[in-house]
Amino acid sequence: MKLRTKIQLFTSIFMLVLILFINTSIYILFYKNSVNTELEELNEQAISVVKVLKDNPNIPPKELLKAFVPADGMIKVFPETGKPLHEEAKKREYFGLPGRFTNTEYREIITYQDSPFAIVTKPIISSDGEIVTLQISRQLIALEENMKTLFYVLVIASIITLIPTVIAGNLLARFLLQPIKALINTMRENMKFGKWNKITLDNRSQDELHEMEKTFNEMIDYQKENYEMQEIFVSDASHELKTPISIIKSYAQLLERRGTENPSIVKESLDAINSEAERMQKLVEQMLALAKNKDVSNVENINITNLLEETIAIFKGAYGREINFYPASKGYEIQGNQDQLKQVFYILIDNALKYSDKNVDVTVEIKDDNLVIFVRDYGQGIPDEEKDRLFERFYRMDKARNRNTGGTGLGLAIAKTITTSHGGSLSVESVLGEGSTFIVALPLK
Repeated sequence: MKLRTKIQLFTSIFMLVLILFINTSIYILFYKNSVNTELEELNEQAISVVKVLKDNPNIPPKELLKAFVPADGMIKVFPETGKPLHEEAKKREYFGLPGRFTNTEYREIITYQDSPFAIVTKPIISSDGEIVTLQISRQLIALEENMKTLFYVLVIASIITLIPTVIAGNLLARFLLQPIKALINTMRENMKFGKWNKITLDNRSQDELHEMEKTFNEMIDYQKENYEMQEIFVSDASHELKTPISIIKSYAQLLERRGTENPSIVKESLDAINSEAERMQKLVEQMLALAKNKDVSNVENINITNLLEETIAIFKGAYGREINFYPASKGYEIQGNQDQLKQVFYILIDNALKYSDKNVDVTVEIKDDNLVIFVRDYGQGIPDEEKDRLFERFYRMDKARNRNTGGTGLGLAIAKTITTSHGGSLSVESVLGEGSTFIVALPLK
């Protein structure tokens, strides 16, 4: 069943049930009020009859009762035993109305010959001192007519109310389903033709449907951006792998042609092949690291001072360069993956050493609830227009120098990914000719 049909059925059935409930309530309340009014009037008449009989003991009761007989009813007087003492009615068919002796007063509505009758019964003392029962009954002809009229009015009113309800349900279904249908059609076109079409937003109120359309457009932009980044990533990775493969292939062919004749060519070729193979290995490892380090696993308490001291010691031993370390006043701890965070600082310190011939400063400070690590070099600096692109995959500011130093353009992208996954941030400040400072901010434990 389509959603449009469900909406129409729900609104129609709900409105029908509501109308039936309201109309039934109106019908029952009107009937009860009308019946109570009839019984109250009949009770007043019975009180008048009792008063007249009491005030006129010398007049035969039969004569008095005739004056009070309802036009559409009758009066009966029952002794304790035996047949009624008096029966007065305008119509003969009323004589069959049921009645009995009782010493208690009551009111009731009965059905006689398919018609409703109101009956009021009162015990009275007759002129000879005996207790008898006075019963006055009246056929509710006006009530029957009124209830029939009310029934027809309610039925017609219900039909008149349901018609616009069905129309309104249809309009509501169209209003609700129009943007949904547009969304479905756009999604089908995108899947079938590989497009990135978006929905045209209407200038209507900012309702949930508008939010749905807006969110869909944002999702399309997000997926398109990710898809384009993926294509760029694959393209750049292919390009980066293509170069060392071409070099390895060229030297392999050179070895095949002239390797047996010239030993120096063998050494040159093997060195180049080994260098490019290492470059390819590093590139593949970094691409795997970029994919793997999106999530933090094996979380533990890490003393950042100890971690930095270990990393700096490795570089001092390998490069023999001066790296100044200025730790915080005490050893603060953070939570995260030690290997991943060590990789961040390895990348930053390695870059600082590659792009500067002077010393490197590593400083740790506490700012608000964050542990902030500054890695500063005194190299050539970074132009302002290049800063925003530093953390893009495969982006290299100085491509010639990066190739000479073995860069792949993935290091800072990996560092950014790891830092973000730990709830922190990675940024850069730089002045041309004075150097650059990479800033890592991580939340304290």
